[in-house]
Amino acid sequence: MSALRPLLAAAGLGLGIATVREPGPRPAGPAEAAAAASMPARRRLEFLAGRRAARRALRAVGLDCGEIPRSGRLPVFPPGRAASISHSAGIAVAVARAAGPGLPLGCDLELRPLPRAAARLVLRADEEGLLVDRDEPFHAGSRPTGAGWTVTELFSAKEAAWKALAGPGHALGPACLGEAGEGPQGLRPARPTGSLRDLRVGPAEDGLCVVRLRADPARAVRVRVVRVGTGVFGYVLGPSPGLGPSAALI
Repeated sequence: MSALRPLLAAAGLGLGIATVREPGPRPAGPAEAAAAASMPARRRLEFLAGRRAARRALRAVGLDCGEIPRSGRLPVFPPGRAASISHSAGIAVAVARAAGPGLPLGCDLELRPLPRAAARLVLRADEEGLLVDRDEPFHAGSRPTGAGWTVTELFSAKEAAWKALAGPGHALGPACLGEAGEGPQGLRPARPTGSLRDLRVGPAEDGLCVVRLRADPARAVRVRVVRVGTGVFGYVLGPSPGLGPSAALI
């Protein structure tokens, strides 16, 4: 994951990484402590790792941040601070942006590949042509331009885009996962408030993809998905051409 820092920095994003195995994890303040106290042990470690990753991502773009409370399952940042957090297999990552608070922001880490059978929970019929015919070996750090996409890659692209498109005031509820979810274990059918199948993904130049809200196609973001070991990391680069700045769900 650390090797991705220059790639994200080129896009104006800071990357923060933390693990549940770091010694002595402590809440950064009373709000984090109160939230963590009600969680099972494993979830508490993931929660605190996510907060550390977010603070590290913000420091990477020159911003300091104290404790990060939450509203429901979503982190609440002080004014002028924003980051997107994702967890998988005991690792927490976050991305942050220093300028343009109205720009979309989202990321997703999936270190456990999804089976091909999970496609029905992620894609609609008009997207299935994007899939590779079979699972192919991953090459960490990049993906073949013009090649088909795996279910895991498309899931990660949509999950990152969901966080960016479902900002305050928009009629999108949580996607298949919460802030701390993991793909293979947490993937589940659509909720009444919406699902990743309410987004449509399509290929773009340079191995990127564009993810649009089906109910409002003008709302779209560009997403890059890179391979990390046997998993993937997806992150939003910005709005798709023709889309004005929108608030980010973080």
